[in-house]
Amino acid sequence: MFLPLIQKRRSIRTYEPQPVEAEKLELLVEAALRSPSSMGNNPWEFVIVTDPEVLERLSKAKPHGATFLKNAPLAMVVCANPGKSSAWIEDASIAAIFIHLAAESLDLGSCWIQIRDRMHTEDMSAEEYISEILSIPRHLKVEAMVAIGYPAEKRAPHAQESLQYDKVFYGTYGMSYKG
Repeated sequence: MFLPLIQKRRSIRTYEPQPVEAEKLELLVEAALRSPSSMGNNPWEFVIVTDPEVLERLSKAKPHGATFLKNAPLAMVVCANPGKSSAWIEDASIAAIFIHLAAESLDLGSCWIQIRDRMHTEDMSAEEYISEILSIPRHLKVEAMVAIGYPAEKRAPHAQESLQYDKVFYGTYGMSYKG
């Protein structure tokens, strides 16, 4: 079941106005909380946002690549505590992909919005902007936001022929992998 799931998953940036049901939200949260982390430290924390006004404000977190969030019925903001793990970026990223895969399994669309190392304005980071809106404590870092909702667009899976097998090597770098 995993391979068909990842074969069809695509980033979705347009959503139906239909809210995500509480039962599906619970499953998304469970998926995030089941994500692995370095040494089981679980440095991640999540903020769930469904308020359209807040989603609109969050969609302005950075100049490019977040505007579609204003039309999503749900966002999960993925944060982590660097004091709990030196691998907090990886741990938060793994949690985010668990959210994406869970969303796909529930027939929901999703799209990653990178926040770490992105700017809101010349003088304020996207992370500071989001933290201010959501009252996120200073000891937490915002890695990403995941927009989630019922897809209003249909995207074909990537064709197997388009996969970049030339970037896969066997045994040592430079030795072609011929799958």
